[in-house]
Amino acid sequence: MIPPTPLGMPDEDGSGEIARTDLSTPAVGRLSLYYRELHRLLDSGQTSTNSRDLAAMVNVSAAVVRRDLSSIGSVGRRGVGYDVESLANHIGAVLGSGVHWKAVMIGVGYLGNALLRYRGFERLGFSLAAAFDTDPAKIHQVVGSTKILPMDQLETVLREVKPELAILTVPSEQAKEVADKIVGLGIQGILNFAPTTLRVSSAVAVINVDLASELQQLAFRIQNG
Repeated sequence: MIPPTPLGMPDEDGSGEIARTDLSTPAVGRLSLYYRELHRLLDSGQTSTNSRDLAAMVNVSAAVVRRDLSSIGSVGRRGVGYDVESLANHIGAVLGSGVHWKAVMIGVGYLGNALLRYRGFERLGFSLAAAFDTDPAKIHQVVGSTKILPMDQLETVLREVKPELAILTVPSEQAKEVADKIVGLGIQGILNFAPTTLRVSSAVAVINVDLASELQQLAFRIQNG
């Protein structure tokens, strides 16, 4: 996908090139939320939006939305706002959703099963090539559209399919061993749902998602809100 030119006005040099910038982790997180909400607007048939409405959808200020979007070269027009489809495509290009990413899942318990059934991955440019588990009762089942394979096929499949990303939903005591193995097989990014903080090669991107910790933070905010 070729990123569209910024909305409403050309770049400062008039070249039409997309503005480039180093984005902070919070900014990337917000862009991902904008992207999600823009697709919801598209699904509802809405063709335009503005920074105030987009801000309300993700619970930030309109000024933050404008700053985030201008940092990637998207500028709305006063009284007109943003074209929803163009803005979604532009944010998607910045986030890499215009690229087709192959992923595998390791561990198909309750959480893994639910994630395999999630239909939003394809829209965002991610395809789940395979899932792996050690439970014989799960092997060769198809969940969503992904087949569950035995762990002893992990190396063969990763070498053949060459996925860039992996989703880990394994017990904490297995996470480090599994992560080291898949990094050695060429995985470039790991989304880790195991309740432990993974530390692997600095060349590999890791996002640790601890659902219990997130709930604890939510409870704290309610208690101290």
